[in-house]
Amino acid sequence: MIVLGIETSCDETAAAVFDGKKVLSDIVSSQIDIHNKYGGIVPELAARRHMEMLLPVVHEALQVAGVSINGIEGVAVTQGPGLIGALLVGVSFAKALAYTKKLPMVGVNHIEGHISAILLEEKVTFPYLGLVVSGGHTSLYIVNGIGSYRHLGSTRDDAAGEALDKAGKLLGLGYPAGAVIDRLAEGADPKIIKFPKAMIHESQYDFSFSGLKTFLANLVHKEGKEFAEKNLNAIAAGYLETVVDMLVDKTVKAARENMLNTIVIAGGVAANSRLRQKMREAGAEFGKMVLYPSIPLCTDNASMIAHLGHSYLGMGKRSGLDMNGIPDWPLPEGL
Repeated sequence: MIVLGIETSCDETAAAVFDGKKVLSDIVSSQIDIHNKYGGIVPELAARRHMEMLLPVVHEALQVAGVSINGIEGVAVTQGPGLIGALLVGVSFAKALAYTKKLPMVGVNHIEGHISAILLEEKVTFPYLGLVVSGGHTSLYIVNGIGSYRHLGSTRDDAAGEALDKAGKLLGLGYPAGAVIDRLAEGADPKIIKFPKAMIHESQYDFSFSGLKTFLANLVHKEGKEFAEKNLNAIAAGYLETVVDMLVDKTVKAARENMLNTIVIAGGVAANSRLRQKMREAGAEFGKMVLYPSIPLCTDNASMIAHLGHSYLGMGKRSGLDMNGIPDWPLPEGL
């Protein structure tokens, strides 16, 4: 089955074609330039841009894949979670296409897409521990198989990527700031400026990053912009190291206590070089295999949606024309 995947959950308009064995095309139109001047995603602008770009992106995906619209045998679309206006653009397009071409269609969970993206590149044995870490999500799951997950913990406040972006705004680094902070931190001493780590006792696998962000805001306010500019590399290194340490500590703890030998990191922050390095080192120390997708599959993309949709369509799962976007859609639980 040749499946067209559509992803419009946030600020990337993406389409991909997957034939069950390989990704034939994966096209992404980014909105970074639109939202950069606002320091974050403006939902209304994101939805409008999706409306402008989705049809051209789908056309390009079909052209690169060498497949006509009549060659598509199924449609998979991100149904949630995400920004409701953005989701509705993709869902409405998918429903119109499925109706006019009489194609089977399935709504896909964006988070499940990220967790499953590794299966496009690696042979992974279930169960494994999945850490989804991005601008909107920071969660730990036991992945028992497609459609079967056990939620272990999530952030209580800011997602890790959001904490990095807010730090970038405080330091005048622009948006998105994760990659910039990663570059600034490289080679700098993370111990020069000590940042606090949140300790959550009542839920051992939950995260919290708001206190870290507040500490940085107070530091910049107290010491002044000149101090921040002079010590930018040290601040970036200390801040990033703290975020990474919290992610690594909780993730490895969860893997050890749940007797899982494989850790998969997914989502946009999984592209961070320091996180990859420290998670790999911690995994080696405790005998855990650490895997993460290639960079294009870490960020929002339609390949993961087409791949997961192909699996669900193969299982006989279908979504009706009454399908709607679900901005807060938890993963399906299972043993």
